[in-house]
Amino acid sequence: MTVTTFENEDKLPRVPLPTLEESCELFLEWCAPLLSAEELAETEQAVTEFLASDTVRGLQAELVRYDDSPGVRSWLDTFWPSRYLGRRDRIALNANFFFLFKDSELGQVDRAAGLIASALEYKAALDTESIPPVVLRGQPQSMEQHRYLFSTTRIPGVEQDTVRTASSAKHIVVFHRGQMFRMDVLGAEGKPHTLDELAAGLRAVLETGGAEEVPVGHLTTKARAEWAASRARLLGLGNAEALEVIESALFCLSLESDAPDDTLAACDALLHGDSANRWFDKAVSLIVFADGRAGINVEHCLLDGTTILAFVDALLTTTGTESAVAQGTPVVEPVEFVLDDALRDDVVAAGKAFADYAAATATTLLSFNDIGTSRIKRLGVSPDGFVQAAYQLAHRRSKGMTGTTYESIATRQYQNGRTEAMRVVTPEMLRYVAAMEDGDAETRRAALLEAAGKHVARAKQCQAGQAPEQHLWELQLIHKRRGCTEPIALYESPGWLIMREDYLSTSSAPSQHIQYFGFGSTSSKCIGVAYVLLPDRFNVYLSTPKPVADQMHAFADALNTALREQVDLLTA
Repeated sequence: MTVTTFENEDKLPRVPLPTLEESCELFLEWCAPLLSAEELAETEQAVTEFLASDTVRGLQAELVRYDDSPGVRSWLDTFWPSRYLGRRDRIALNANFFFLFKDSELGQVDRAAGLIASALEYKAALDTESIPPVVLRGQPQSMEQHRYLFSTTRIPGVEQDTVRTASSAKHIVVFHRGQMFRMDVLGAEGKPHTLDELAAGLRAVLETGGAEEVPVGHLTTKARAEWAASRARLLGLGNAEALEVIESALFCLSLESDAPDDTLAACDALLHGDSANRWFDKAVSLIVFADGRAGINVEHCLLDGTTILAFVDALLTTTGTESAVAQGTPVVEPVEFVLDDALRDDVVAAGKAFADYAAATATTLLSFNDIGTSRIKRLGVSPDGFVQAAYQLAHRRSKGMTGTTYESIATRQYQNGRTEAMRVVTPEMLRYVAAMEDGDAETRRAALLEAAGKHVARAKQCQAGQAPEQHLWELQLIHKRRGCTEPIALYESPGWLIMREDYLSTSSAPSQHIQYFGFGSTSSKCIGVAYVLLPDRFNVYLSTPKPVADQMHAFADALNTALREQVDLLTA
């Protein structure tokens, strides 16, 4: 019997809600390798007070009640909006992520038309719930995020953003040189236009020629409350219809007027690009360069990498021609805004500020065609444990210290499952890094295998919902939502503050159909490490603030050496 796309959602297990004692025990275990003896003692005292607090017990009881409430699928259902929609800084470069697709021989218009057609085929399958649910290692995965691939847009708010979805849209928004165009890609009966017709519509956009002098897309790069104020002014000047066209569109498509000089330039353009040609609040923005190279920029609040990878795999392996019907050239209309002098100045200032912000970000690429999961497995070690150990060794060698390292672990086997926050630094990782400085070959080999084994064990804990950070964080957020000002010592302890201050923020995206995956760093001293680890290759995109760019490049050099050393160590 065929299982429909969303049929499993209510049958999936629920994310386990840890007890206070369980999370506190794991919290101390996780933060201890990062702390001095004095910092650990102070943190242990804070945990003792935390467990003895009636206030904290009340927060946990409230979370238990919420988890048991009708209609709630996960105790994290409020956490995720608070975490993503509650952030007040800019999401452009800071939160959105990208994938660079595999290359194609098609030119810009044909590549873009093909991507539109494949996306429409995927949407049609979603609408009929005929996309089979993902099953990973025998476990069905939540497909809930697929509901937000199309016609979904983040709306800025003063205190917290919201998300709007539309169900009846037949158009996309096409950007070219800062101009926006509504293009109807589905006909009156809901059937997709043919490839030739889509291409004709895109050529009509390209033939308009001129660039927009005041591109409103710049505003989507602002800090969220500031963008909310700008959006309110747009509405006040009568731009509701223009905003409706953008926010209800199936997705955005950016036709770039230039071809990137190299692969790194393509990745950087996908991450931030010229914000004149973007609407960063849109869930999905397909981007096609003048030479036909292409990728995607994704708004993160309702979509994680695993969902986007499934979508991208479909985009790049289907033709999108099965249900297309000849209907003539699609309707293409400019999306025009009414601006006063103040808003014009606002748009221009936002564009300049973001250009400066993007220019203050340093990035680089690493590519290994002789290291992949197949070779690493033959060495008798977990591929992810292997590369994460290399990150730790490279960080210590390049910076002279061990720093907090985050890794995203998928938990879609649960109802509304998304990700768990894993902290990579363990005592075993510390012993391995130390052994590489003064141990003999056998000691180093044993330490590497032990560190990688511990890494796998912790990842499995996270997949099983046995992780402390998001639980403790949600209790803190409940305290804040209650309007409480009473400080809780745990959240001011060295363990909490140090464990959550990333020096490395890591995430992987395995797909044969992408070349690189990337995102911005999460703090002024963080290196973002986005990696594509496949059987035959290993590609890494690094990003960091420019003031610490030298450290990133030193880390990249050290990582290259560390990976080679580890291969040699296990081969011997």
